Amino acid sequence: MNIAVLGAGNIAWHLSKALIHAGHPVKQIWNRTSEKAVALALEIGADSISTLNQIDTDIDLIIIAVSDEAIESVAKDLQLLPHQLLVHTSGSTALDVLLTYTQKAGVIYPLQTFSKAVQVDFSQIPIGIEAFDEGSTQALFNLAKTLSTKTYYINSQQRLVLHAAAVFACNFTNHFYSIAQELIQQSGLDFNLIRPLIQETAAKVQQVLPQEAQTGPAKRNDQLTIQKHLDLLKTNPAWKLLYEQISQDIVKMYSKDTSSLK
Repeated sequence: MNIAVLGAGNIAWHLSKALIHAGHPVKQIWNRTSEKAVALALEIGADSISTLNQIDTDIDLIIIAVSDEAIESVAKDLQLLPHQLLVHTSGSTALDVLLTYTQKAGVIYPLQTFSKAVQVDFSQIPIGIEAFDEGSTQALFNLAKTLSTKTYYINSQQRLVLHAAAVFACNFTNHFYSIAQELIQQSGLDFNLIRPLIQETAAKVQQVLPQEAQTGPAKRNDQLTIQKHLDLLKTNPAWKLLYEQISQDIVKMYSKDTSSLK
């Protein structure tokens, strides 16, 4: 299939490269900021286009890889041909948003965090596939199998659940890393001191389920240590509240007596 990618952000950058690597011709790149489209097009050997009506008639697959709030506005500006399959890459946006404009619609959702500067092994990224009709579903599934060994049929509701879970597992966790970084650096220490702990925590859940891997004062309901930490955090009420709420949730999960953490 000849492919056009609409967007030049993190997902578009990595997905375009993965498609090229798997032998799929990414012919055109569009982005609202033309300079970004040019940069990605030069990177992968595609043509950059400045307007959506420049999409070639021989394009078979159009991938919308933009922010969630921009997906529909991009879709409605397209002049789709009967043979063209339109998909988006969003975890939290339902397939229905595209069905207003075409029934030849689908989703290809790579479940990973992407940054342009960090290389990823696309073959190990779970990819969720959904489409309106059987032919489009099979076409997307066949495409995804060339990109990853982990390809699944996932509907819009399941994808939304996955996306919310990913926010807990990735985005919130990284925010906690940032808080840890500030705490450590405020005391004149090096963030590298805690990196082995982060690595071990991430490695552990590859072997056992998270509830089996949980450790720490809240798991033990160690009120003395918890109170010391809360006292330490008094100078930052937002962090203190966050610590208290997360600790309470952990205590509830692992202890029958939840009245002690106030």
